Amino acid sequence: MTAPLFDKVTVIGLGLIGGSFAAGIKQRGLASKVVAGSRSARTLEKGLALGVVDEATSDFADAVRNADVVFLSVPVSAMAATLEAIKPGLKKGVIITDGGSVKGSVIDAAKASLPEFISRLVPGHPIAGKEKSGVEAADANLYVQHRVILTPTNKTDPAATQKIRALWTALGAEVLEMDAQEHDRVLAETSHLPHLLAFSLVDTLARQGDSVDIFRYAAGGFRDFTRIASSEPGMWHDIFKENSDAVLQALDMFSDGLAQFREAVVKGDSEKLLAIMTRANSARAHFLALSARSSFTRATTTTDESSMSKAVQSASAQWQVMPGGKLSGRVRVAGDKSISHRSIMLGALAEGVTEIEGFLEGEDALATLQAFRDMGVVIEGPSAGKVRVHGVGLHGLKPPARGLYMGNSGTSMRLLMGLLSAQAFDVELTGDESLTRRPMERVAKPLREMGAAISTTGNGTPPVNIRGGKSMKGMQYQMPVASAQVKSAVLLAGLYAEGITSVTEPAPTRDHTERMLTGFGYSVARDGATCSLQGGGKLMACNLEVPADISSSAFFLVGASIAQGSDLLLPHVGINPTRTGVIDILKLMGADISIENERDAGGEPVADLRVKSAKLKGIVIPEHLVPLAIDEFPAIFVAAACAEGETILHGAEELRVKESDRIQVMADGLTALGIDNEVYDDGIRIQGGQIHGGEIQSHGDHRIAMSFAMAALRADGPVVIHDTANVATSFPGFAELARGAGVQLESL
Repeated sequence: MTAPLFDKVTVIGLGLIGGSFAAGIKQRGLASKVVAGSRSARTLEKGLALGVVDEATSDFADAVRNADVVFLSVPVSAMAATLEAIKPGLKKGVIITDGGSVKGSVIDAAKASLPEFISRLVPGHPIAGKEKSGVEAADANLYVQHRVILTPTNKTDPAATQKIRALWTALGAEVLEMDAQEHDRVLAETSHLPHLLAFSLVDTLARQGDSVDIFRYAAGGFRDFTRIASSEPGMWHDIFKENSDAVLQALDMFSDGLAQFREAVVKGDSEKLLAIMTRANSARAHFLALSARSSFTRATTTTDESSMSKAVQSASAQWQVMPGGKLSGRVRVAGDKSISHRSIMLGALAEGVTEIEGFLEGEDALATLQAFRDMGVVIEGPSAGKVRVHGVGLHGLKPPARGLYMGNSGTSMRLLMGLLSAQAFDVELTGDESLTRRPMERVAKPLREMGAAISTTGNGTPPVNIRGGKSMKGMQYQMPVASAQVKSAVLLAGLYAEGITSVTEPAPTRDHTERMLTGFGYSVARDGATCSLQGGGKLMACNLEVPADISSSAFFLVGASIAQGSDLLLPHVGINPTRTGVIDILKLMGADISIENERDAGGEPVADLRVKSAKLKGIVIPEHLVPLAIDEFPAIFVAAACAEGETILHGAEELRVKESDRIQVMADGLTALGIDNEVYDDGIRIQGGQIHGGEIQSHGDHRIAMSFAMAALRADGPVVIHDTANVATSFPGFAELARGAGVQLESL
């Protein structure tokens, strides 16, 4: 058993918050002794009887004597008197912290009552609770996976803050730090204001003469919205008084928003009503995702926190795939991610309403959608792949209230760098931990040559800051490395540039941007390896149907090729010639893939792909096909592992800077499954052989996870794949589709 963090911890106030704090410390052995102080003898008796504390007294000074930590869990209005009461018993070096929901008044009270202890004050606020209150409801696990906000002052000893952080962390909480004034503002807007509104609404209706009938026939929405009006009035009376300035500011802000909503209703302004409600709907989904540490995709289909909690519990970041099986039937994979991104971007910049079908409702594409909502674009949906984008024109975007968060999506960030370079406002682009490690200078460099003011970190990584109001000039850009994202960013900036912007590729890359610009009525010229456009035109809204994603199809193409007896149909797959490298490579390896029912869908060629099992052979992958299959190589590596002989890849340096170092991570995974390989700076050599069972670390890379799920079809034992949550970024529903086709995949 590990040694306690502290000898003695005292809790003043033994309700739910203080009682749970004490119970958690006792259960985990974080202090040698836990003592409670309360004015209620009955509460102290219950705390002792329940084993929540070791000792209890109504003398506050005696309760804190020789304590290493004092936790104050009393009403904010009682804080000043409590500080005065504990003062005589405090020893030198004691750390004082609290659980109050208003921090400014706690700090002011401490400065007045305990100036000599101000360096040992670590104000805190645990964001947790229950419907029940009192020491009887004390729960040793109340703070597990909940947030605790610490608001140390500029006088607080950092060592004291670190000890309180360690204590809360040991209780299972996620600990954040922020300025006390900022805390009180944020809590006023997100907690205090909702309670005020709930109390006010119920009181308003209760004062009506027919309130009985109103409540009798009230629907579930009324019950859900007003639930928090059941909270303790005395406590909220204190909070509204102690945090009155911030509460009033929040109320004024809400009143302004309510006035705008009212005006839209009065005027019958349909578009403004949609703007308000779609922003609200999306914002709440983001809130649920953050609260549950889940994906935005899951949050958009969840209506309440309890359902969200169950969804999170059932979701897994780990798969176990049993060996064997075959793929058969018909599988319609998710919509093309590249086209989904661009449909939102160009639809937002067009004039009129763009109707989109087949939109990919994955994390990456939703990050793009949310960015344009944040810039004032009204977007309805997505709902079952359907989206309506109310375009604002090339110059209609509005400055976002804060930085634009791109999640894990490099495509979103790089294309938006070009599009936002010519806007009138400043903006910062941020992303998750993975995205903040990815290079952005190869996009920033040509944009700067066009006149953009863009900065990245010293390593050339996000966050990306763009200063607005710059005049852009057209340019002729010779790309040093083939990249569809760089090409697209330059062309999107060229929409706003003076003169002609042209991009010359060293090798062909996907041309979705050029095709879609043409679909929106913007002329793009193509001359060999160079495409160009004239700035100053306009985009016109259109209807788009997003084809099934060939990158998502690649996992099933490989799976059906390697699993004996497979016969699988993949309908309506995009077969843009700049994206079919995976088909060409697999056919060179001997795959049995036929292209049927070729047709056009909104300017993009599509077809049904039929794939049957085949005996694959190792090849030297032609370098001219590498840019046409760059995202599909994790799946191709699995095909190589099942092929007879060696497969050798060169010219794929870009794989090193994807969501993970896909060359090294795939090599590590193949080694774990018994496949011999040799890594090069720009590629890999894979010797085909027998795939064994084993454990795979996907490093949060969705394509790694899905590729090894297919590898299990040829394994001789179970394959366990860790860190699979990010599959939602590109292919929501993959696990269900794979199981339906014949993969024996189970979430653990």
